Amino acid sequence: MHLIVNSTLGLLATLIDIYIWIIIISALLSFVNPDPYNQIVQAIRKLTEPAYALVSRYMPFVVISGIDLSPIVIIFVLNILKSVLYGLYI
Repeated sequence: MHLIVNSTLGLLATLIDIYIWIIIISALLSFVNPDPYNQIVQAIRKLTEPAYALVSRYMPFVVISGIDLSPIVIIFVLNILKSVLYGLYI
């Protein structure tokens, strides 16, 4: 049973790491402004826009002078969540 719990927590930590990288890629793509009809760009936007909207709804002050800092907030929260998971993992 202990092995299953540790494996599940390890998998969740890995999924959080992957989502953090997706957030970083999305933030970098916002500077480049790629083709919106590209399937990879559409997939990244579909994965990140709900999280951005959630942060913007509850924390409207994260947009400063037209710069949306939602990715930083999301990465910060995900890192805290990952630290809690690692605390449970030990």
